[in-house]
Amino acid sequence: MKKTLLAVSTLSLTLFLSACNDDNDWDDFFKPPSDIPENNIQNPVVRTDSYGLTDMSAIAGESLVMTYKMLGINNKEVQATALVFTPKGAAPVGGWPIVAWAHGTTGVADKCAPSRTAMNDYIKGMIAALLAKGYVVVAPDYEGLGEPSGQELHPFLNVKSEAFSITDAVVAARNYLGSKVNNKWATVGHSQGGQAALGAAQYASRAKLDYKGTVAVAPASNLDLILTLGEASVANQPVTTQIPVYASLDTFTALITAGLRNPNPDFKYTQVFKDPTAQIAQTYAETECSGDIGNAFAGSMGLYAQSTGSLNGYGRTQDNFLNIPVVKNFTSKDGQPLTVKVTSPITIYQGSNDTTVPRIATNTLVGSAQQKGTAIQYITDDGNAVKWDHGTAYVLNIPNIVQDVGTMLSK
Repeated sequence: MKKTLLAVSTLSLTLFLSACNDDNDWDDFFKPPSDIPENNIQNPVVRTDSYGLTDMSAIAGESLVMTYKMLGINNKEVQATALVFTPKGAAPVGGWPIVAWAHGTTGVADKCAPSRTAMNDYIKGMIAALLAKGYVVVAPDYEGLGEPSGQELHPFLNVKSEAFSITDAVVAARNYLGSKVNNKWATVGHSQGGQAALGAAQYASRAKLDYKGTVAVAPASNLDLILTLGEASVANQPVTTQIPVYASLDTFTALITAGLRNPNPDFKYTQVFKDPTAQIAQTYAETECSGDIGNAFAGSMGLYAQSTGSLNGYGRTQDNFLNIPVVKNFTSKDGQPLTVKVTSPITIYQGSNDTTVPRIATNTLVGSAQQKGTAIQYITDDGNAVKWDHGTAYVLNIPNIVQDVGTMLSK
């Protein structure tokens, strides 16, 4: 019974969590809005190193880890890392466009950065398809994730930080590649990366280039709603159903807390969690990747349930932690994309079977953005025989995403 409970919990948790013309005249012509600082960082590329954790030699001319300078969350210049892939062969006259790929949640520990791990087959396939179309792919790790000093926490789900990670990586890649690239660029992202991609749209003017559009799949938004809905969805369910969902929600909350500790170093896990969850979060959130954090939460809950028969009395989150001022400001403002009107093209994909980013959260995001005047092509699985969950909304639509990017960049 004990092994069965833990096995079911861990398996369910794993399933639940699995997710530019080199023409200086353009710089003179384009002036970003006054509230968005333009990128004037000098010598933005710190270094480049070869990337070989995933073999891209058959599809990419260059495969690099680029260390670059960006404007960080605390308004100071910091270093960050990004993967850079170029198409095979010589660049065309006028140069290749750039597509930024914004990755989903991996954790806040440096070892969780995509540049330090092998990519899965789906992401590799999408990057291959983009390269085949003649696009350079720039994939930032995000601020504080994989960065050289090992001292900065990743500001998890902070829209501005993610956006500047993208804009400044694109600027640095363009600086490195020179006349091989042109001014056109677009962004694609999934989950956390979907939120980041929408942030890039909001802050695209920082790059002082020709931003062509955004494709976001199941983008994180309305974070308090996601947490509240998640709790309610399993409130009266069997413990084997509750554990993976609670573990995923607690992982999400622990990473948010870790990220908030970048600008608020005195913010403590005990303000958000009760023991034993607080101790687990403090031990794992900043040192392990999301899957291992979730397994630690699930394992602790599983042991408790084995001895008591339920999770009644088990300490998880503090009552009303969402009303802590720093948390409330984050969920309503700093972690919310599309808070202002965006004029560049946006396409959003969302599945109705998504339990990680529920459709109601994305419906709310789209409705709010449209009220502000933002035009969004909203693609759902309505009318489809096969409904999308958090992963398949991305996986089953990769050809469509590549086509969407092509349409944006052709204009």
